[in-house]
Amino acid sequence: MSKKKRERALSDNEAKAVARMLRVSPQKLNLLAQLIRGKKAATALADLEFSRKRIARDVRKCLESAIANAENNHDLDVDDLVVVEAHVGKGLVLKRHEPRARGRVGKIFKPFSNLTIVVREVEAAQA
Repeated sequence: MSKKKRERALSDNEAKAVARMLRVSPQKLNLLAQLIRGKKAATALADLEFSRKRIARDVRKCLESAIANAENNHDLDVDDLVVVEAHVGKGLVLKRHEPRARGRVGKIFKPFSNLTIVVREVEAAQA
């Protein structure tokens, strides 16, 4: 009397990884997502390794996780992986206040965001 197994949302040649609660605004994280979207996995890893942005370390960690999921869970070839999706979503926003002049208050927003990376195995002839 257990629930039926849910169908896999991705196709058989895809794997994904999700990084949640990254302490960066979605707008800044999207710059790095655009950087790796559509590239081969090895090239995307190299780009993130030498990126000067602070959050690049977490994006690289998420990409490595997606590659490991593809290799270990779905038996895909690491050399043929391409980043097909890298999309950013909004997370929660911490609201803080800073005192300003003449008794006023300045709002400070500390946003979080979520990152989803999907890699797909593409044949060597297409890549």
